[in-house]
Amino acid sequence: MTTTDDQPFDLLGIGIGPFNLSLAALADGIPDLRTAFYDQRLAFHWHPGLLIEGTTLQVPFLADLVTLADPASPWSFLNYLRTRDRLFPFYFAERFHIQRAEYDAYCRWVAEALPTTHFGHQVDTVRWNPGRALFEVDHTQLDAHGEAEALGRTYTRNLAVGIGTAPYVPEPLRLLAEAPTVPVIHSADYLKQRERLLGTPHITIVGSGQSGAEVFLDLLRARPAGREGLTWIARTPAFAPMEYSKLGLEQFTPDYAHFFHGLAEPVRDQLVPQQWQLHKGIDHDTINAIHDELYRRTLDGGWPDATLTPGVTVRTAGRMGAHVIELHLEHEQQATRTRLTTNAVVLATGYRERPLDQLLAPLDPYLRRDAAGRPRVGPDHRLLFDPAVQDTGASIYVQNADRHSHGVGAPDLGLAAWRSAVILNALTGRDPYPLPARTAFTTFGLQAATVSAYARPAGIHGS
Repeated sequence: MTTTDDQPFDLLGIGIGPFNLSLAALADGIPDLRTAFYDQRLAFHWHPGLLIEGTTLQVPFLADLVTLADPASPWSFLNYLRTRDRLFPFYFAERFHIQRAEYDAYCRWVAEALPTTHFGHQVDTVRWNPGRALFEVDHTQLDAHGEAEALGRTYTRNLAVGIGTAPYVPEPLRLLAEAPTVPVIHSADYLKQRERLLGTPHITIVGSGQSGAEVFLDLLRARPAGREGLTWIARTPAFAPMEYSKLGLEQFTPDYAHFFHGLAEPVRDQLVPQQWQLHKGIDHDTINAIHDELYRRTLDGGWPDATLTPGVTVRTAGRMGAHVIELHLEHEQQATRTRLTTNAVVLATGYRERPLDQLLAPLDPYLRRDAAGRPRVGPDHRLLFDPAVQDTGASIYVQNADRHSHGVGAPDLGLAAWRSAVILNALTGRDPYPLPARTAFTTFGLQAATVSAYARPAGIHGS
């Protein structure tokens, strides 16, 4: 059965992760704005495989779905606590960084209560309908088992694509990760596989970021002293702390995003990998907890059976029998190679943006691309199109798919509400969510200006 909704939406969201959920929550506060948000999953879940007991968000609770754009929104984290009669316990807990499981529960509360979120709706393709100057969206409605139940077609003036990221598995380990009998898993599936992992004699964790550190610490705490059987390796030259100084964090402000967007494309591409410690490091509490746990295990003499080696790359990997994996390792700085045998591998190797090309393939003739073939994205997170589409006022906005154009803050939860407000302000042509003109003490870049000789600020002397 195929159903068609001929009355167009003002905004249709594809994907319901935290970013589009933020957009849905703030859009809910704008009267007469007709919106809907589709997700093929049957319910909201935020990184369920990494909701390890005690782990916290790396951003303050104020970086919820709405507060940094609209502190009075009914969809704030504080209002969620109020509806659960938990405001006073939270007040006395004095937690600035909440537990991940609590953030997941808060987001599910919003997703289940908003009338515009529709789970079990798989978007199949997006086309441009020039006759109606609208986007045409074909989707499949899924039943409780994830099977196709009905086909649908929806029209919309604007789209917000927030299809998120996918776990990244390095090429040398892909075949092993795809084999069901070999315990090579991505950290995204860690909790689901935790009991199986604990039953293996030796486990190797690959990746030096926050996820790798949390998995290592959780396994370390769960295994007996002297028989830890853990190896932790990473490509980075050190198990480094995440940049968390107050001025350093200003690189996650809208001011920095504007500055980054204005840089030349080659400069942006060179800058992104240099900023790894802003988002791929480990928070200080986790680093300290790992060291404390390792130190505790030396109190009776001896060293824990745990090896931590940075600067290492996995060149190749293979299986030796039914229960042993062999990793061929290389240390770039030392110019040495060796082999490591292990019984299980956890890949804390991060996530990559899901490509938009397949979903937006029918729109390819209209899309403007940069020198690397990526979609060009405007400062308001809007894809740039050929005038045949652009001049109609129809737009596609992207969520967490524009690190190449907006920098390190693109996937950061702290910018979710701001970005949603920017999108809604641009979409409506007014300012339902007024935003401050300045958000950082740091001035990023030099501003072209004429300064009289006698009034020139000390320390800044341009030619």
